[in-house]
Amino acid sequence: MPRDARATRDSLRRAGARLFAEQGIDAARTRDIVAAAGQANDSAITYHFGSRRGLLEEILRAGVDRMEPAREAALATLDATDLRAIVAAIVEPIADELLTDEGRDFVRIVVQVAGQAGIRSHTVPALIEGAAIARQLDLLGSCCRAFLPEPLALERISVVIAFLTAALADRATTRGRTLLSHEAFATDLVDMLTAALNAPVSADLAESADLAESAGLAESAELTSRLG
Repeated sequence: MPRDARATRDSLRRAGARLFAEQGIDAARTRDIVAAAGQANDSAITYHFGSRRGLLEEILRAGVDRMEPAREAALATLDATDLRAIVAAIVEPIADELLTDEGRDFVRIVVQVAGQAGIRSHTVPALIEGAAIARQLDLLGSCCRAFLPEPLALERISVVIAFLTAALADRATTRGRTLLSHEAFATDLVDMLTAALNAPVSADLAESADLAESAGLAESAELTSRLG
């Protein structure tokens, strides 16, 4: 790609990230993104990214790629049975995005698409397929299913992701008005999310129809396995 074209693409990506973060991925106007990037042609986004959706995916992919080295390094030594270590490996790289302007825009965009993580439906979004974060989430699911019924494990992980992304987006907008240092904030976030995943299951919940059905299916599968 020619140098000028690459510079234009980068300018559009940064302008898009800033306006998607500030105004919302649905509300930000294409013409405003193009103007903020210093371009005059409203078709610049279509030319460089194929579509507005393509621009959003490029912004998200860049964030995933920035975190990949740290996530790969964590996976190399991660204990698959250590819940807190797995949570920390997931949280710390994205928490570090708060240290740069580009990263702060990224987390404010991520919170808007967190509901598409695919945890409840057992699907991996194409954006993270094959990435270290997908393997980390798989480890988290396996770890949680070791002490929780499947539906409860998936529900807790989904809620934890929603909480994590909301907390990061909130901090991204409160620069200079925070109570904790970055390191303390990230550590506390890991502590809270680990506690949420590991919270005791109340008697009422354990006896609910949702979990009773899950337990029945698990027992049936185990019996079938033994008979087979």
